[in-house]
Amino acid sequence: MTNQSSLLTDAKCLVIKVGSSLVTNNGEGLDQAAIAAWAGQIARLVRPVGGMEARQVVLVSSGAVAEGMQRLGWKKRPTAVNELQAAAAVGQMGLVQMYESCFSQHGLHTAQVLLTHDDLADRKRYLNARSTLRTLLAMGVIPIINENDTVVTDEIRFGDNDTLASLVANLIEADALVILTDQSGLIQQTHAKILMRNLSNMLSQVMKR
Repeated sequence: MTNQSSLLTDAKCLVIKVGSSLVTNNGEGLDQAAIAAWAGQIARLVRPVGGMEARQVVLVSSGAVAEGMQRLGWKKRPTAVNELQAAAAVGQMGLVQMYESCFSQHGLHTAQVLLTHDDLADRKRYLNARSTLRTLLAMGVIPIINENDTVVTDEIRFGDNDTLASLVANLIEADALVILTDQSGLIQQTHAKILMRNLSNMLSQVMKR
C-alpha cells in the first residue's frame, strides 16, 4: 500500500468522486451534515493551515436524483429514463446550492460543470472543458461536476459517475483520482478478492501532510 499512499501525499491536483450513499440520507434527499463534512475536509486540502502545501481539487458528486425525488415527493425511484432525467434536473439545483453553501463557510467558491461522455469524446469540446476547468482551478474555485443527465440516457440508467470521474482525471491530467464509497475498499486483485484499504483513510493521510 506504500505506493498508493505516496501517490496521494505527493498529488498536487486531485479528482475526488463522492457517491450518492455518502451525500444522501439513505437515498432520501441530501444529508447536509455529510456534505458539510466533505466540504470541510476538501477545504483543508485547498486552503491548508500549518504550512502545508495547497492542492487543487475537482469534485465529482452524485446525489442529484435522490434530491430530486425528495423535492418531488417520490418515495420510489422511477424506472423510466425521462422521469429519472426530470428528477436529476430538479435535484441538481439542490445539490449545487448545498455545496455552494457548505464551501462558502470556508471562504471558497464553487462552479457547476455538467458533462457527458460525448463531450469528452469530441476534441473541440474536450479542449474547451479542459480550459474551463484549469481556469477555475487556477482561480481557487472548486468545480462540482456531475453528469448532464437531461441529455444522456445510458449514464443515468447505470449511474456511471465513476467512469466520468476517471475521464475528468484524464482531462485535467490530475495526479490522483480518489473514489469515496461506503464500501470497505476497492478490489485490487479480482480473483483473490484482495481489498485496498479504505480510501477515506488514505485521503486523511493527504490532509495530514
